[in-house]
Amino acid sequence: MDRWKGRVALVTGASAGIGAAVAEDLVQHGMKVVGCARNVEKIQDIATKCQKSGYTGLLVPYQCDLSNEEEILAMFSAIKAQHGGVDVCINNAGLAHPDSILNGKTSSWRNMLQVNVLALSICTREAYQSMTARNVNDGHIININSMSGHRVVPTADVHFYSATKYAVTALTEGLRQELHEAKTQIRATCISPGLVETEFHSRMYHQNPEKGPSVFGSIKYLEAKDVSNAVTYVLAAPPHVQIGDIQMRPVEQKS
Repeated sequence: MDRWKGRVALVTGASAGIGAAVAEDLVQHGMKVVGCARNVEKIQDIATKCQKSGYTGLLVPYQCDLSNEEEILAMFSAIKAQHGGVDVCINNAGLAHPDSILNGKTSSWRNMLQVNVLALSICTREAYQSMTARNVNDGHIININSMSGHRVVPTADVHFYSATKYAVTALTEGLRQELHEAKTQIRATCISPGLVETEFHSRMYHQNPEKGPSVFGSIKYLEAKDVSNAVTYVLAAPPHVQIGDIQMRPVEQKS
């Protein structure tokens, strides 16, 4: 990770869960991290923790609604003006609504597409253009996907969400191919965790709270730190190594 010291990373959805863990780890490794979310107070708390811990990097909170393209573009402009540009882009932000294909609300489907697919694609495009404008040829774009992007479970609540994650799988491979055609050394990676202990499910079932924790059952699930470790592993790989996809799940998770 030494070669990333002092470099700039963008982490979306950095206020909690996987994004918060990734942001903190990258700061610990000496990176300047722009952590974005709608709630920046939580990111500021993480930044204070990093500073008190004596980490050599810096966490910069940035408020951004990823469902709004204008806010995303304004964020990239601010990063360019204040920090030069993005060298590493961690597309972590994602959400789910328990809306089935047969009975779901269009507004919920649209929101999942806006954040899980469109925001990820916009951030990817802007990060790549930021890198190429500065002749950065060793950048990295990492998409935090899901095992739901590789199989469809027989649970109607997550079928549309799974469709958005299948899109992330396709987008990551498409990105890798386009980067190859562009003859750049910028890398693209997809990390696909199974069940992780975060606020994700409680937010998904905020109108039906009892369903949130029950999704885990009695198994030992992944922790946000486990996924963050996968991110640092990918970033630490030699520049000539392309890690396309990491699939990870709890040992006791069946599918």
